[in-house]
Amino acid sequence: MPTDIAELTTIQDFIRWGTTRFNAAGLWFGHGTDNALDEAAWLVAHALQLPSPLPAQFYPCHLTTSERARIADLLERRISERRPAAYLTGQAWFAGLEFAVDERVMVPRSPLAELIEDQFAPWRDPEQIERVLDVCTGSGCIGLAIAVHLPHTEVDLVDLSAAALQVAAINVQRLSNEHEGLAERVALIQSDLFTQLNGRRYDMIISNPPYVSAADLISLPPEYQHEPQLAFAAGEHGLDTVQQLLQTAPNYLNDNGILLVEVGNSAAALEARFPDVPFTWLEFQRGGSGVFLLYKSQLVDYHHLF
Repeated sequence: MPTDIAELTTIQDFIRWGTTRFNAAGLWFGHGTDNALDEAAWLVAHALQLPSPLPAQFYPCHLTTSERARIADLLERRISERRPAAYLTGQAWFAGLEFAVDERVMVPRSPLAELIEDQFAPWRDPEQIERVLDVCTGSGCIGLAIAVHLPHTEVDLVDLSAAALQVAAINVQRLSNEHEGLAERVALIQSDLFTQLNGRRYDMIISNPPYVSAADLISLPPEYQHEPQLAFAAGEHGLDTVQQLLQTAPNYLNDNGILLVEVGNSAAALEARFPDVPFTWLEFQRGGSGVFLLYKSQLVDYHHLF
């Protein structure tokens, strides 16, 4: 424990100290916060078992010796281990919901949360979305958020990783305690994309699949090295999994069904590979990009290109 924490007495002192230390250490943010101040505040609140974001009236509160030690230890771990804060706390938020996370799954951070909160307007009438497939589900955050925000839907959560599905199962149980009947509407399926779906049909297929190119994978900051590489790697150009989705999704979509896929910074490579495909690229008020929408009819019309 650093010797200088003896001079820190309040919650505000530790948030300021943590912010300074994080900036000096050159940490990378992007797993729930985008700056050192918010990250320090989150970890301080977690160490004290207080809500986050921390209400302002707590900032001047004085801390006990044991509380100061717990905070200092957690902040130091963030620096020395370069693990995302979400893994240190075991929690992340997505679409207004709290999810359990650990190194078996990526930390939720998709702009799709905004679309889910808006119930997919204006792209679909939510009443017409009855069956949804969340493929490459990881923690289950996307599919489970849909099940909460569209409480009439049935959702299949699919992932190749059995370990990831273990985390998704934890989140199904947690959310079921808060949302009656949710567990009965959600199924967890271990599958390499569509291989174990046995002819199921959906009104929507949604995915945040691996889309990181080989070159980008090498250059990821240390924080990302703690996340499962299976969730990142997608071949030389970052398009291997996305292309499989484009090829196969129409076989599992109902008429008028839609495919929604996040491809992040591989969007330019995708458009370059398929310049004739009329991808609809969604815009988000809270930031984020690289999410496309295609209707089943478009997938069928351009299937020969995939």
